[in-house]
Amino acid sequence: MPYPEFLIAPMREELTRLGVEELRTAEAVDEAVKGSPGTLMIVVNSVCGCAAGKARPGVALALQHGLKPERVATVFAGADIDATDCARQHFAGYPPSSPSIAMLQDGKLVYMMERHQIENRTAEAIAEELTAAFDKHCAKPTTV
Repeated sequence: MPYPEFLIAPMREELTRLGVEELRTAEAVDEAVKGSPGTLMIVVNSVCGCAAGKARPGVALALQHGLKPERVATVFAGADIDATDCARQHFAGYPPSSPSIAMLQDGKLVYMMERHQIENRTAEAIAEELTAAFDKHCAKPTTV
């Protein structure tokens, strides 16, 4: 049974107010993965304390970096059940984990941060690792 929307709405908003796109259906996830050239970051959001105190604030800090994924999206574990299951299918080789943060480049997984890499770190350390991944996997702006 999914979490009640009134309970998780503020947790969703922590990411959507940053411009992170919600993917609430499996179809939306597949469209994002297959229809997004370049780098797509998917945040598997959660109600747990490490999502609240570490993952979401870490993502917020990382998104202030000059170089970012072309598209940033989120699914909510325990609420967007089908969307979360579909997203996790694109994270081959990694067990289900929430929160977690994945980056796909042209539909292929190139980076994964699992819960065990989030729960014992600060938001700043998470942001630092994410920005290093952005620098490695995201297209640099071209100058004309």
